[in-house]
Amino acid sequence: MSTDPSISPGKRWLGLVLIATAQFIVIMDTSIIGVALPDIQRELGFTPESLSWVFNAYVVAFGGLLLLGGRLADVFGARKIFVLGWVILIAGSLLAGIASNVGLEIAGRAIQGAGSALIAPAALTLLMMLFGGTPELPKAFAVYGAAAPIGGTAGVFLGGVLTEYASWPWVFYVTIPIALFVLAFTATSLPRTVRKAAGSIDLTGALTVTVGLAAVVYAVVNAPEAGWLTVPTLGVLAAGVVLLVIFFIIQARSRNPLLRLGLLREPLLGAANGAQLLLGAAWVSMWFFLNLYLQQVLGASAFAAGAALLPMTGLVVLVMVAWAPRLLARFGAKPLIVSGLLLLAGGLVWLSFVRPDGNYAVDVLPASLLAALGMSLAFVPSLGTAINAAPPAETGVASGLVSTSYQIGSALGLAILTAIVSGISGADASKVELTQGYSAAFIGAAILAVVGALVTAAAMTKPRAASPDVAESESISV
Repeated sequence: MSTDPSISPGKRWLGLVLIATAQFIVIMDTSIIGVALPDIQRELGFTPESLSWVFNAYVVAFGGLLLLGGRLADVFGARKIFVLGWVILIAGSLLAGIASNVGLEIAGRAIQGAGSALIAPAALTLLMMLFGGTPELPKAFAVYGAAAPIGGTAGVFLGGVLTEYASWPWVFYVTIPIALFVLAFTATSLPRTVRKAAGSIDLTGALTVTVGLAAVVYAVVNAPEAGWLTVPTLGVLAAGVVLLVIFFIIQARSRNPLLRLGLLREPLLGAANGAQLLLGAAWVSMWFFLNLYLQQVLGASAFAAGAALLPMTGLVVLVMVAWAPRLLARFGAKPLIVSGLLLLAGGLVWLSFVRPDGNYAVDVLPASLLAALGMSLAFVPSLGTAINAAPPAETGVASGLVSTSYQIGSALGLAILTAIVSGISGADASKVELTQGYSAAFIGAAILAVVGALVTAAAMTKPRAASPDVAESESISV
């Protein structure tokens, strides 16, 4: 891969803005729909069980295609795939906004996820091309890492504002002007790339992993309605598992796999991916059900629900940018990930005491801040550890893998906890029954966070000796 020499040092920072915006927007698109979900459900006719597919369609497509996105960036050039991803994201956002029925809405969200799956791995490759080997690399990597959780929490507030003062389709339309801004400056601020890898594209592998993941999530989401031990549930679940097994068989035999299986034998990589998977499952489920509790139980408007979660955004920004790097330098990655996941679990247990007649100041604010503190401490160290554990030539693959872990963890965690809520609350639930269901979901998410802490404590061994470049980036991100 060659670097465009016309990119001046000054324009590198504009390039970083574009790359951070990409990371921000692909994660924001997972959370911005949270506050709008009740309006989407009413207008398009989603059932309580199918409503989570407004979220899951995006993250399954995103997570399932991330490895393919990384491979395409290697073969055709990162900037080309970066641009293609934004074009697809615009198309999906437009379709999701104009959708008039459940099928079109889910299709639009899946197309959005496919576009994001091309953007995310290409963005990290472009960042390393702009700043790799320079003294500014640690700062650039810190900005990139912070953009994801900031985007996730900021999306909650922005979704509330748009739903309250415009309408729910604007939670999708808002992506379009941001995408056009990025595309307008891409040619002058991001480096040109040429093919660095030869060989075929593993489309069969991409298809099997995406359809397999979708089948597993669908089986879990649909189980409360169809029955856990019925032929449809068990059949779809078995088909999904078989497809995932086939995916790994394909990877083992392919000359140009999406995922080199030898990479999974790196202990740090496995531990960090496990932490990200369970972190995503706990954190995303928390904001999903907390939004529903605020609106459906406490009666908050869309704007009020978004504003109620704004303090979490502020805390995430503060911790990610100002505190986490200093704590990381002093204590290292493992203690921060473990303590962060345990704090997140503590916040979730606190949230499980929500009441049907509760109030924001007592039932939501302190517990949500504790959870946000925990998430902020755990996210960047686990992300950076996963990326730095891979050989330099496979940084993009490692980035795609850890992003896949977070997104699929989010989808599966939400699917399982949605099934629990539906089983406890039932159809046409009262506020008391809804609260009982949401309380159970918070306990379930807390268990996932604790398991993540235990996995990290047991599996994250001492890092292998790192090169100076890797050590430099680790100093701010793992």
